[in-house]
Amino acid sequence: MDMVNFFGMLRYAFTLVNPFITAACVILLLVLLVLAVLHHKWRDDDRMLSRWRVFALLPLVLGAVHFFLFVFPHVHEKLGLYIWVYLIAFGGFFPMLLAKRRFGYRYFAALTAICATGIFAIYIFLSPMIPRVAFLFDKSYTETFKGIVTELDRNYILKEWKGVDLSALETKYLPRIEKAEQEQNQMEFIDALEDFGAELHDGHIWVSYSHEVDESQSGYKEHEYGLGLIPLDSGEVIAVCTTEEVNQLGIGDGTVITKWNGKPVKQAAQEDVRDQGCPVQENEDILRVSNLAAVGGDTVEVAFRDKSGREQTAVLKDLGEMHTQQEMAAAFAHKSGEDGNDENYSTKMLNDTCGYLRVNSENTDTIHDLAGFWSGNHKFAREMFRKKLRDLKSQGMETLVIDLRANGGGFHEVGIALAELLTDQDFCGYGLGIRRNGQYHCVAEHGIHGDGEFADLKVVALTNFWCESAGDGTALYLSRLPNVTLAGITNPCGCGQLTGGDINCGFVSFSYPIGLCLNESGEPNIDTGADRISRNPVEEKIPLDKDAAMQIFCDKEDYELSWALDYLGRQ
Repeated sequence: MDMVNFFGMLRYAFTLVNPFITAACVILLLVLLVLAVLHHKWRDDDRMLSRWRVFALLPLVLGAVHFFLFVFPHVHEKLGLYIWVYLIAFGGFFPMLLAKRRFGYRYFAALTAICATGIFAIYIFLSPMIPRVAFLFDKSYTETFKGIVTELDRNYILKEWKGVDLSALETKYLPRIEKAEQEQNQMEFIDALEDFGAELHDGHIWVSYSHEVDESQSGYKEHEYGLGLIPLDSGEVIAVCTTEEVNQLGIGDGTVITKWNGKPVKQAAQEDVRDQGCPVQENEDILRVSNLAAVGGDTVEVAFRDKSGREQTAVLKDLGEMHTQQEMAAAFAHKSGEDGNDENYSTKMLNDTCGYLRVNSENTDTIHDLAGFWSGNHKFAREMFRKKLRDLKSQGMETLVIDLRANGGGFHEVGIALAELLTDQDFCGYGLGIRRNGQYHCVAEHGIHGDGEFADLKVVALTNFWCESAGDGTALYLSRLPNVTLAGITNPCGCGQLTGGDINCGFVSFSYPIGLCLNESGEPNIDTGADRISRNPVEEKIPLDKDAAMQIFCDKEDYELSWALDYLGRQ
């Protein structure tokens, strides 16, 4: 790692950490330094040394003041965040006890300096994994919402890229927030906050809330009508995962649904289903249709084509506890792989010549991941992948399927390490950037440097719109290699920035990305702009017709994996 990238990484790390914690740590370190200088000057003067012992209490006093000002009474929520400050403050107390003992003092002073500096260094080193939290406790709903908007306006790194007008969104949602405040309806406040966040169309923005919130007060109650909906490439929408109750009404798996509560089904999906917040518009369109199957009242009128092709109508009743949507989503996402094996980085042979590598997330272990992040060279991941691919090669592997479906992300450097084994060329990975006055500037580059050991392999990388963050990054880096084909029924999610921003409001939290990842053009890597067009599209779109849907949702077969095997065979 060259010095330019090293200092660039330091600059980047300081954009991730909480500036108030950093400032408090730096102030305490300076106080300890001043105390060390004063002790050296006054150590032979008993009167001044007595004063020094009083001054030596300053770090502890500052730590106590900080605790009562910024942590108390929310100790449970805040103490872990500020522990770095208090460790430094408390450590500065020990040299005072040995102020008159020259050797003892020097020993403990040196040890304190090393420990205090080390604590701060560890804090910076761990910055990619430490949330940057803003607290908005004990405020009204209106004050909380305005505080969230202010935080996003200051710190949301994609505000300019996505063309977000936070002021206009604040004006739009403020009446709903005020209504929730008047009624003291927590769930109505959360609903409005979720809709506000969805309009940013960023896969790294989400709202989480306490399990104690009464979800029954939500204005978006979901219903179980006994069927799922999926749009086909032909434009038709069919029912899947149907239950016995709807089968008795003439609707089965594969039945074409034409209307929902009197509206053409795709029109109803656009008008009656809330914004899903998907970065990619094509993915949003699919999700809205599938989520329409849970939208309505105690009953919903559905128009469908019977076996003779004539349009019929049926009234579906709410069957109670939700299960069809979950069943459909699990089948579509393929979260567990072909045979239920959910182990990350698992491998097997699909046939005599085709190997399989499952990548659920880009995580190995904390130390190696952070070392890879700081150096841009994840040696541990690269050697792990090398060992696994060599093992497959020894079993006769000539082609490879890399399964990235439902990949939840992690560290981009893991995906880069995998890509390096599959090419003998150098490619752009991504750059770590900072945002200044709405402009983006790259400060450190993490490139793909070809190792070439497996560059002869023909590879299909499977993805879908549950593949996000560093998983989205891995899909992008692999797609740049000439021997790799990125394929899927849908495009990846469309988000690739570093997470970590969190606004804690007590019973609800609003999370957003704070770490900037750039491409070779200095633009945000992967994330869609205001047009919501995928910037990491699949190279081969796997067709979704009725037969494919029946394999996925009824037979529970891995249709996409079968397609990949067939594609590699044809190559």
